[in-house]
Amino acid sequence: MWVWKKTISKSNEELWQQRVGNIPGAVFSEGFHAERINIDVYAETEEEVLVLQACYGGKIEAVQTVDWVAATAPENTPPLIIRDKLVISASADEETMAALHAKYPGRIILTFPAERAFGTGNHATTSTCLRMLCDEVKQRKSPWTLTDIGCGTGVLALAGLRLGAQSAISFDFDPIAVDVAQRNIERNGGAENLSLFQADVFEWSPNEGEQADIVLANLFSAVLMKAFPRLIATMKPEGSILIISGILNTQAEETLQAAQAAGLKLLKVVSRGKWTTAKLTNV
Repeated sequence: MWVWKKTISKSNEELWQQRVGNIPGAVFSEGFHAERINIDVYAETEEEVLVLQACYGGKIEAVQTVDWVAATAPENTPPLIIRDKLVISASADEETMAALHAKYPGRIILTFPAERAFGTGNHATTSTCLRMLCDEVKQRKSPWTLTDIGCGTGVLALAGLRLGAQSAISFDFDPIAVDVAQRNIERNGGAENLSLFQADVFEWSPNEGEQADIVLANLFSAVLMKAFPRLIATMKPEGSILIISGILNTQAEETLQAAQAAGLKLLKVVSRGKWTTAKLTNV
């Protein structure tokens, strides 16, 4: 395991979020001085961090292999409650899960322990996607399908299946995220109709009949703005819904303008913290 390190001015955090924030293993934390931010990017190989150093300076170090998300996750994280439908626990402990089933009868209980990929549900982008998904499902009277692009740990796709999707397609560019998602599928069960694989949004296209009724894309705005034509191609021709997230509030206007220029109609926008999530349709 290797790490690339750089300290930046707090005023430049947004710029650096755009540059490296979407890299799996990127961690932003407050520096010793209030106006400084520390960036650490963990990678499996020295070559990966050498590329970052060549592009942006900073320093690199060899470190012991650490499950860094789990290592930095708060202990005893409370479960995430989504509407009256979902309860997502960061613990896989049998007693904890049994207590949640007893406390929330009739709700869907899922466990997503912190691992080496984002997507446990607690991040504002993921939790808002889950709320929008729950709200959208309530309006669905006929059978529906789902595609989750940039799946992370698989929480959105698995939640969608438990909420009633007939089938789901889920993929991520990062093979580590796909491995973690596979473990979560095995841990939770109930994903017999899920197709999970590694793919690039700019290279993958659905086969005939694979277009979905609901498409989720929790990606950074720079990726979304380039990918809208490809996202639209994953949607059924009429009446489909696209939920997008991973958008900094300061980039929301240009991102949503790009979505509408591509032919999408804006239905809803939600801002939580510094992040924006939106629901659009191709009608």
